Amino acid sequence: MSNRKENSEETYRAALKGKKLPILTMDKKWYKLFDKLGRDGVAEYEERLNEVIRKQGKLTNQSKDIKRLKKKLMNEIVNMASDENELDKETREAKMAEHRALIEECNENLIAVEEEGRDLPFAIEELNLDLMISTMESCYEMMHSNEEQIQEIEAWVKEVRIELKKKLIEKQRMEQKNQEIYKYMHDIFGADVVDLFDLSQGEF
Repeated sequence: MSNRKENSEETYRAALKGKKLPILTMDKKWYKLFDKLGRDGVAEYEERLNEVIRKQGKLTNQSKDIKRLKKKLMNEIVNMASDENELDKETREAKMAEHRALIEECNENLIAVEEEGRDLPFAIEELNLDLMISTMESCYEMMHSNEEQIQEIEAWVKEVRIELKKKLIEKQRMEQKNQEIYKYMHDIFGADVVDLFDLSQGEF
């Protein structure tokens, strides 16, 4: 069974290679789907995928912050270089050197952030694929289980219908028999006598 499942997953992966899949944990419809199914079979994949997405978001924000700081430092260097009256030469050069060092540090930090985030898109794609395959398996498992129950219910309904038909036929037969008995009673004893008994026995 395990080998069959592994073979199925490899088949799915090969078939889905190169296809653009939506990030499932960012799709509201995916969560609605699992409100119906439950997330027992996919919770691990869901958490791992969200963890990598959060990390990517954090690195993206860090990159933006570093770039903003770098731009600010560069603008300040330009302003210092163009305004010679603001600071004396020695102070201005010291500050410019300090800014250049900070810019260099920004460049190093950007490289480090980019390096850390380089493999994240691939990791997200792989984890999303794992989650997608697990989702599909859970869906089909639920549908197969439902189909089995549907078949059982259909068989039960069919059996009940046959039994109901038999009971209806039996009911009609007994009603007809009662009508025949009542007719013979009328023919033999007359309406007055039968009516007298009807009052004490109840009508049929």
